Formats: sequence, structure tokens, C-alpha cells
Amino acid sequence: MPAFRTRHLCSVAAALALTVAAPATAATAATDASSAGLREVMFVGNNWDGTADVIKSTGDFAKVGRINVVPDKDQRMAEINADPIKWIYFMAIRNGVGEGHDQFVDDMYSTPDGTSVVVSRPSFADVVSIDLSTGKINWRFAVSGYRSDHMAVSPDGTRVAVSASTANTVHVLDIATGKQLGKFATGDKPHENIFTKDGKYIWNMSIGDVNTSLDDPSADWTKGDRHITVVDATTYKQVKVIDMRDRLDAIGLKNFSDAVRPAVFTPDESKLYFQVSFFNGFLEYDVAADKITRVKTLPKNPATSEDRTTWVNDSRHHGISMSPDGAKLCVAGTMDDYATVVDRATLQEGDLVTASKPYWATVSGDGKDCIVSESGADQVTAIDFATGKKVLSVPVGDHPQRVRLGHVQADWTGPSAG
Repeated sequence: MPAFRTRHLCSVAAALALTVAAPATAATAATDASSAGLREVMFVGNNWDGTADVIKSTGDFAKVGRINVVPDKDQRMAEINADPIKWIYFMAIRNGVGEGHDQFVDDMYSTPDGTSVVVSRPSFADVVSIDLSTGKINWRFAVSGYRSDHMAVSPDGTRVAVSASTANTVHVLDIATGKQLGKFATGDKPHENIFTKDGKYIWNMSIGDVNTSLDDPSADWTKGDRHITVVDATTYKQVKVIDMRDRLDAIGLKNFSDAVRPAVFTPDESKLYFQVSFFNGFLEYDVAADKITRVKTLPKNPATSEDRTTWVNDSRHHGISMSPDGAKLCVAGTMDDYATVVDRATLQEGDLVTASKPYWATVSGDGKDCIVSESGADQVTAIDFATGKKVLSVPVGDHPQRVRLGHVQADWTGPSAG
């Protein structure tokens, strides 16, 4: 690589690490929401149901209301059935990544005023805004290609980025209107998106083809071009590409997949912790140094098959979050049926909390608990960051996946129609 290119990438990495705005505390966010007549909640996307359960963000995590995220299902299905290509992709999603089910809600974020929720719907290849008072659709954006996936919302809540997984594209939309503000190219099958806390950059992780049976490390090259794409969040121009293949090879992990799955930054965004396909554990990446600095292997469940083709969408572990102080990580051991809290300084895991196919990990509104979606048991489970012990579980809909903090109007208990 030319010297000037190397220097440029290093300077970009340093800038990404150093130009970070201080995050608002949970207490500050709650106070701001309260003053605006809003209530902080958690949205739980029930992917196979086509619903989102809204639960309290702290305490007993009791159910507040439920949203139908496919009120236009008949219309969408008519369109799909009338178009042979759309029908082929719809069925491919059902029989591939959907495990025999349609994928009606992957990700969701509420608008800053708490009046609507924006939802990505993989099987319908779109993003919709749903009015929380009526349950009706405000706007719909059809993504490029045939499947929508993970989203991210900007720190100010005004923009949402969505992965269009079959088009290797991320669209950035105005959350209020659905108007496209920009888009950018990614690696194969874009997945996770993360806005930096200052709102200046978007990090996208592509995971390649996860529903093929070519899962042996020797066939990893068949999975496609997988890398992290970092773009300027104003111009949507690429500022850096991080190919973890080179970084993994540099530390002798040639048999590891370079498909970066869920990931989480430290509060100062100097380090990124991420999962990769097939691995029961996670890795630590130093942003400024541009290298993997630590690798943590977590326990295997003896009952889990070692046949990689039985692991859902190449996942072994899928879901990672961090306590607000940056001291603890929470990891969803998807195929190993547990979740655990890990001390970030020592990388020592705590209790292995039994969970049924935990698919995501996030943080409660007060920052005290890790919230894991148990897609195999149709519930979400809270685990105390301080003790690593299970607090409680709350039933939700069919196959919960993404769980996001958001806001509704203070007196909201569900749509009046829809």
C-alpha cells in the first residue's frame, strides 16, 4: 500500500477515535423525554409474527402495548404474487434466512417526537413508518433489491440508515418523511449499521452469503466480499474500508470468518468489540491502531452440534452490548443457548445464563441490565450487569430479534386502529 494511503487511513482512524461527542446519560435522556411528554420504552420486534411489543424500559419490563407492523400485508402480498421475480425472492427469504418463516420485522426505531415507529421489513424489502396512535402507515420506502435488514438511527434521531442486503447498498432516510437523503455501496450482504456518537460517520458491516452450506473454513472464500465500510454521514462518501481478513491473518486466525456480525463501541469509541460467523466468542479491535488486540473464546454448550450447517445463518453467537460505563459486555450465545456478562478489563465471563436461541443483546433504559431476546422461547430476559445474574423474563411475540430503546407518548397504550 502506498505510504500516503497508509498515512491517510491512520489519520482517519485516529479522527474516528478522537472526534466523539460525549454520550447523553440514561437519566438525562429520560428527563428530556419526560419534559416533552414522552415515555421511554423498548420496542421488541417479533419477526415471524409481524408485530412489535412495546415494553417498559426499566423495572419489571411490563408490556405497554403492541403494534401490527404489517397492516398492509394483503397489498404487499398481492404485489409479490403478481411479480415472478419478487415471488422467487420472497420464497427464498422464507426458506433460507427465515428458517421456513416470513421475516416481517427486522429492526425498528421511534421518531424523536414519539408519534411513529420506523420498521424494516425483510420479506417486503422495505422500510415503513407506522403512526403509533392509529397503526396506519405514514410512508413506505422500497429498498434496492429484494430484502431490507438492520438499521441504525442518527444520534439526533432524524435519520435512519437501512441495509438493502441483496443490493449491497445502505440507504439513509429522513425519519419523518421517508425521503432518501443518500446511499452508499457496501460489501456483500450489508448487515449491522452504527452511527458514531457525534453523528459524523456510519460504520456498516457486511456478512456475505450466510445461507449456503459451504461452511467449512476452507470454503470461506465462497461467502463473498465482507468488510466494514466507513462513510461520511453527511456526504455518504467512503472514508475507509476495514477488511478483517487481513487483521485476522496477522494474528494467526486464518480459519476465522471475516464476516463481522453484531458489534459495539466503547463509550469513547476507541475500541470495537465484534462477533464473527461461526465463532463462540468475540474480538477486540483498536480503532486508532487499526488492529485486533484481543480475542475472547466463550464456552461451548456440549449439546450444540458441531455441524456448522445447523447453525442459524452462520451464527454461533449473535448479539453483543456494553454497559454505559464501558466496564461490562453482554454476549448472546445464540446457538449455545446462553447469555453471559463479561468483564471488559479481564475478559472473564460470569454465569452462563440459560436462554433459548438468544438473538440480540441491548441495554435497559437505566443502564443496569442487559436485555436479551430469546427467539426460541418468545421472551426477553434481563440480566444484571453488576452481578451477571438473571433478573426476570417477559413474554413477547413469535421469534423476537431486535430490541431497541425508543419513546412513545406518555399516555400511549397501543394503536386505536390497524
